[in-house]
Amino acid sequence: MTEATDLAAAAGSTDPREGLRAVAALGRLLESLESLQVHHARAKGWSWQEIADELGVSKQAVHKKHAGRAQGASVPVSGREL
Repeated sequence: MTEATDLAAAAGSTDPREGLRAVAALGRLLESLESLQVHHARAKGWSWQEIADELGVSKQAVHKKHAGRAQGASVPVSGREL
């Protein structure tokens, strides 16, 4: 299984400590992936509105969240980097 799959399984744990840690790690992974894909979209010339439409948020929200972020976002490879 992949790490994301392992985290998803752990998020359903009956042990609250394990489940909450997994939920937090998945949230960090999701943020990293979103940043990476927004960076890719902008590099390909997408407008903030196009990105917002795909994410289901307002143009203002996506711009505020991502416009100031550093270029070259990366996705962590291991859970320890999450």
